[in-house]
Amino acid sequence: MTSTEKDTIIAYRCPRCGAGVLSVPGIFSLTGDLLKLKCACGESELNIERQSDGKLRLAVPCIVCAKPHVFVLAQNSFSRRTGGVFRLPCPYTGLDLCFVGGKDAVQDAIQEADDDLLALMREAGLEDIEQLHAGDEMLEAREQDPQVADIVRYALRELDDEGKITCNCQNNAIADYKFRLHDGEVTVWCEECGASVTLPLAGVTMAEDFLQRDSLELS
Repeated sequence: MTSTEKDTIIAYRCPRCGAGVLSVPGIFSLTGDLLKLKCACGESELNIERQSDGKLRLAVPCIVCAKPHVFVLAQNSFSRRTGGVFRLPCPYTGLDLCFVGGKDAVQDAIQEADDDLLALMREAGLEDIEQLHAGDEMLEAREQDPQVADIVRYALRELDDEGKITCNCQNNAIADYKFRLHDGEVTVWCEECGASVTLPLAGVTMAEDFLQRDSLELS
């Protein structure tokens, strides 16, 4: 284990209690196929899974979104750091969620991300982190228009059955495609490799256009 690996930690911000959750140093050098970094509050955890191809699959809790985001990276990706820290952002808000690097640099990066989060909350008129999630269930129910969701679900099943969805999985037989409706758009992603695509989808008419697609590429 190199000195760099010994000093490296990974951290995330718990979306429920707001605490910064830091790993032990050298976590990427530990053996085992699955590592879990849990918050002391018991309400969130970051999962790191070592895949058969050597890549790391990270499921990172999001401070804003209701579900974790999945990233699949080569382990040497973490050597490409800006300001001493490798960061993984929320694909929808751009807020940094996960930080890899030396302890001091990571703690500085978390503080910087906190400032960005506070600015976002002020713009939204929110006073504390709990309010970010207070309406998660209502929001999902409102966005999931039953007719639109049914059309998208049917279209994805047809494309998948015909082998017309591509992602980063080396074997598409293990791909697991999901979707979410939000803000007049649909995001489709693969649970296995983390590849995704977001397309406009405002209402039934555009959903029916989605039904006519002959292929779908996730990246």
